[in-house]
Amino acid sequence: METKLDKGQTPHRVAKAWHLATTPHETALTEFEFAIIRVASAFDRWQSDCLACCGGERFSGADVATLHVIRMHDRAKSISEIGRLLKRDDQSNLQYGIRKLQKVGVIEKSAGNNRGKKGVTYQVTKHGREVTDLYAQYRQELLLAMTKLVANDQTFEEVSMLLNHMSGMYDQAARVAATHLPA
Repeated sequence: METKLDKGQTPHRVAKAWHLATTPHETALTEFEFAIIRVASAFDRWQSDCLACCGGERFSGADVATLHVIRMHDRAKSISEIGRLLKRDDQSNLQYGIRKLQKVGVIEKSAGNNRGKKGVTYQVTKHGREVTDLYAQYRQELLLAMTKLVANDQTFEEVSMLLNHMSGMYDQAARVAATHLPA
């Protein structure tokens, strides 16, 4: 039901103050953080749906990102390198994702890995190359046209720089918070 306003009356403003946001700066940062959460969820869903559209299995967004990082520059990568590039420290989950990608045949251990367990690297297979090429094609057809409507290349570069700086700030704040954990 719509509320009718008398002449000269303004609508009520949404109350944005709460336990995380009591000042205008806190409110702006909290809105930014929740936008990141929503974008991250939508991006994960996009990656999963796009890869499934390529005839592949349905994987999490994190697994799809792992596949693309392994394909990056068409050079084999170790688990520690993949983790560093994705800014992940959950190595057991990363290893589980890699096993899932191996099971469906989109990645494999690189030939010539005789350096022991720590020297193992992974590369995309021929099938993995076909899947990631198709993903790139669908991405271009389905997503890139929309992104050109909302921002230019410079804007994306500036937002990327801001998000990378924010990532560093959150990492630093997390390190400080970890030193103050209750006993």
